[in-house]
Amino acid sequence: MGLYDDGPAETGGPGSDAELAALALKILVAGGFGVGKTTLVGAVSEIRPLRTEEVLSEAGELVDDTDGVERKTTTTVAMDFGRITIRSGLSLYLFGTPGQDRFWFLWDELAQGALGAVVLADTRRLEDCFPAVDYFEHRRIPFVVAVNCFAGAGRYGANEVARALDLEQGTPVVLCDARDRDSGKEVLIRLVEYAGRVHTARLLDSVGPQAGSV
Repeated sequence: MGLYDDGPAETGGPGSDAELAALALKILVAGGFGVGKTTLVGAVSEIRPLRTEEVLSEAGELVDDTDGVERKTTTTVAMDFGRITIRSGLSLYLFGTPGQDRFWFLWDELAQGALGAVVLADTRRLEDCFPAVDYFEHRRIPFVVAVNCFAGAGRYGANEVARALDLEQGTPVVLCDARDRDSGKEVLIRLVEYAGRVHTARLLDSVGPQAGSV
């Protein structure tokens, strides 16, 4: 279920690091090129985030579509990593995925053991998040779509975005500001709650027939 148990916690009082690290969940942050994945991980992380950004090169201009994000000068080439404590005893490890097609071979490795994912979307380039939506739907990894509300971008409601992306019924769509820590944290809480319900339902479905036959 994507739960990471670090084993017996070391002795410590309430609020100690040992208590806070008792349970950690792996979360992916995905989406198209320039949608704000690195920004979101950096905004919510309580530790200095690990970033693998490189300056965009002239060679990359041939394969990276920068329409709508012309001011972007760097790109993630491996992953971003951060951590946030949601409450005592529960932390999230955040793994930001690279957005360009040529780095997608990393996604399968990053997705191993993930509880769920956040798919960031930009309404100016909504089609860019289709591949991420397809990826998680096909692998049955629970996800929420978080619309990063860029200045100057068209404003659309959650239902409109869900219809445009042809999401499976029940997939949450939330509006957010990837630069704002509280906004990003709300997105992550929504994901954990949704993924928890999905995994619980699947578990009950898997044990239901056996339980009824006893």
